[in-house]
Amino acid sequence: MENNKQLEIVTYNPKYLKSFKDLNIEWISNYFVVEPNDVKALDHAEEYIISKGGEIFSVILNDEVLGVCALIKNDGTDYDYELAKMAVSPKAQGKRIGLLLAETAIKWAKEKGASKIYLESNTKLQPAIKLYEKLGFEEIKGVSSGYNRVDIQMMLTLNS
Repeated sequence: MENNKQLEIVTYNPKYLKSFKDLNIEWISNYFVVEPNDVKALDHAEEYIISKGGEIFSVILNDEVLGVCALIKNDGTDYDYELAKMAVSPKAQGKRIGLLLAETAIKWAKEKGASKIYLESNTKLQPAIKLYEKLGFEEIKGVSSGYNRVDIQMMLTLNS
């Protein structure tokens, strides 16, 4: 995107919560069915993500949210954070917004001392899968998902 200078990535701000939900609902509805766990996380993002030590990232251009993603803190032992709820506005797709979000989230997790980041996706989302692989995520097996649409799970092991 040639106007990268105007892009701003911000961490959690309540004024962007509606965009976080709207972009995700739009994205999920476009490819899949919105599930109860989506509604729970999107309607109560402060409770489910922020208050538990996670973060929400938004890419802003001229006060408009073009993309969002969350890092959800995991209390288990398998990984530290889940990269989740990534959505990019249809008009901003193909402009490396997803890459920018993922790189920012990974850097943030590293700064918090994370060693592993987990994510769930669907193999029909080939651009997303390619992005995750480019970032170093590898497919894993054996973790149960709370979502019907998930058919691939991936893990990124961070070198401190």
